[in-house]
Amino acid sequence: DVQLQASGGGLVQTGGSLKLSCVTSGFSFDDFAVGWFRQAPGKDLEWVSCISKRAGTTGYADSVKGRFTISSDNAENTVYLQMNSLKPEDTAVYYCAAVDHLACSLDARSFWGQGTQVTVSS
Repeated sequence: DVQLQASGGGLVQTGGSLKLSCVTSGFSFDDFAVGWFRQAPGKDLEWVSCISKRAGTTGYADSVKGRFTISSDNAENTVYLQMNSLKPEDTAVYYCAAVDHLACSLDARSFWGQGTQVTVSS
């Protein structure tokens, strides 16, 4: 079965850094890209970043460009999200998901992982 386990969240001050991890199993990075999504209380789910081994691309939401970096360790089936210069508006539950390898977006074949809480204090 497909599994994605997100971890690494926590409480940091404005300007601080965190590195999230997404350990995956049950699918190939040649078949699915891995995306990071977040949801703040009372707000819609937001696409944050994505990495596609098959397409050879990475992508970022405008709100995190220049501050967040996505990467992967293919041997360990793990995707990371390095988050620097954190702001209070980054506070959310962060999720990783297996997504379409070309569009780097959710579709009927996507799989979700358990989220991890990121809180940025002022």
